[in-house]
Amino acid sequence: MRDDDDDLAAIRESVRALCAGFPGEYWRALDREREYPAAFVEALTKAGFLAALIPEQYGGSGLSMRAAAAIMEEIHASGCNGAACHAQMYTMGTVLRHGSDAQKRDFLPAIARGELRLQAFGVTEPTSGTDTLSLRTTAIRDGDDYMVNGQKIWTSRAEYSDLMLLLARTTPRDKVKKRTDGLSVFLVDMRAVKGKGLTIRPIRTMMNHATTEVFFDNMRVPASALIGEEGKGFRYILSGMNAERILIAAECIGDAKWFIGKASAYARDRTVFARPIGQNQGIQFPIARAYAQMRAAGLMVREAAERYESGADIGEEANLAKLLAADASWMAADMCVQTHGGFGFAEEYDIERKFRETRLYQVAPISTNLILSYIAEHVLGLPRSY
Repeated sequence: MRDDDDDLAAIRESVRALCAGFPGEYWRALDREREYPAAFVEALTKAGFLAALIPEQYGGSGLSMRAAAAIMEEIHASGCNGAACHAQMYTMGTVLRHGSDAQKRDFLPAIARGELRLQAFGVTEPTSGTDTLSLRTTAIRDGDDYMVNGQKIWTSRAEYSDLMLLLARTTPRDKVKKRTDGLSVFLVDMRAVKGKGLTIRPIRTMMNHATTEVFFDNMRVPASALIGEEGKGFRYILSGMNAERILIAAECIGDAKWFIGKASAYARDRTVFARPIGQNQGIQFPIARAYAQMRAAGLMVREAAERYESGADIGEEANLAKLLAADASWMAADMCVQTHGGFGFAEEYDIERKFRETRLYQVAPISTNLILSYIAEHVLGLPRSY
């Protein structure tokens, strides 16, 4: 696969063709039982889409962030859900930019072939939430190993992952000069520690998101699992966080497109009082406004993806993309339900499922309010509010 402008359309068409094999009935059945979409993830893996950001030298597709964003957007625009596997893309930022040659050589080819899954991102904790610098999970050096103790929450896909990117404190907070020091990132082989200090507990949520809480009790990981330099992990993890925000923003654009398409089709066909409801401005205007908001947010996502590829500091762009795209998808979701009236709540229309799924992104992976705080402080120069 390539990723220049002419080929992005071909990539999108390939994704749409794959997604056509996973219609609404497939997702509804999984949603009822809260089952993992294993067949869908396998199909994406076999097609090479989950290896999009892995360089060709390691067996991946070697695509750009813009192409990866197009893949995730089309998955959602087709009515599917990429949350079951998107971490395999955004965790690549940390591994590729800061991992050792041995780590890349040992893991990336197997991930690209689908033999291993890197789907778990262990950052958030119950007591600290998005205050990442206050996390309590510790990793203490013990000979050739690190001993890990603590807990993570909202670690999605941990049950279906072989590897986890784990952020832990290696130096006590009161022993570091800067708040951002003392945290380290580990590429943990979960196969070696399940039942040996690692416990995974599923959390049932409003949507089928395969999320969990994870407990570490004297879990030993080899020192070779450390990514980069000890104590510099917060900076390393930002590579993954920015990629995560861009890719989830792309998913939100896809969701918005799906809702707008669904509402437009229904408004053209649904007849009430001897006229299509789409003839009424009370129906037209919300759909048109949702479309305008989606298009504007899509431009921000594209800019963020392009700047990510250049290696620039993209905190502003990644956060703006996530904020605007999440707002666009949520507005489109609400509009779609309103357009369908009572039918919007019926399971068979898939709207209520997608409505629940897209609502998540007002909260995760970072809440809208924290993004606004970031923009206020770091972009506009206003006093820190927290």
